[in-house]
Amino acid sequence: MRVSDKLALLDKIGRELQSRFTFSEIDAFLAEFQITRPENAERNSKWVYSKNVLSGLDDELIIKIAGELDLLEITSTGQHFEPPRNWQKTQEFRLFISHVAAEKLKATRLKDCLAKYGISGFVAHEDIHPTLEWQNEIERALHTMDAFVSIHTSGFSKSFWTPQEIGFAVGKAIKVISLRMGEDPTGFISKQQALSRGRKTAEEIADEIDQLLSDDPRTQQRLAEGNPKARIKSDRIERIAWQASISSSSSSGVTGNAPRFAAFAIWLRLLERRDWPKAPSTRASSVWSLIGL
Repeated sequence: MRVSDKLALLDKIGRELQSRFTFSEIDAFLAEFQITRPENAERNSKWVYSKNVLSGLDDELIIKIAGELDLLEITSTGQHFEPPRNWQKTQEFRLFISHVAAEKLKATRLKDCLAKYGISGFVAHEDIHPTLEWQNEIERALHTMDAFVSIHTSGFSKSFWTPQEIGFAVGKAIKVISLRMGEDPTGFISKQQALSRGRKTAEEIADEIDQLLSDDPRTQQRLAEGNPKARIKSDRIERIAWQASISSSSSSGVTGNAPRFAAFAIWLRLLERRDWPKAPSTRASSVWSLIGL
């Protein structure tokens, strides 16, 4: 392990122990790894204390402790990978956004629009810190991503990097979404139906991507776990539409059950996405009464 990586990992372990445990619990946790409390160690800060206790240990033991605290990603080969820097302090869904350098603004715009769904995008030209090694950070993102989006603008297929990124995602057997923006997908993903840009805004494309991830068994659970508060917020517009359809049907004198069934369809869609807040039975009964069923 590189010295800089080791120091960063020790810092993460220290902060995790600080957030989870008391001083006594930290000592008990480390004792399970045959690490004894050093004499005369200051106990003013759990974070500093933990780092001091761990400093000097061999790499294998540090990785073992980090794994116990769920601070490492493990690939199918058993190799450990830390997420890139912009994913290290978030539990949100991790989406790798593949793009050519000339179109980094489009990729960044899409990333920003996905944020409200609790989806954290990785855009290489935006998220790699100047002091970090470029290729290492991209590899970390590829190893620790939950899903992959490729933006097929002109020149995408001729890029040296983007076809390799797609090959990695396909080999990892994760969800791959291709977005056609001037160039058709080629190679392994050409047989899959691509999203078409057309006249859609970045916000509309982000919503489509969210729906595709929500509907896929490979990603729906991780997506729901990533940031449930953000996902509840993203559905607020649909709930407003549901309420408005009921209100308009009564105020405009519209008869029949069509508006109510339209509202009911929206309500069912929220339930299918599994992020509808749990509510007392009284609220459920009031929903049915509003719909009139």
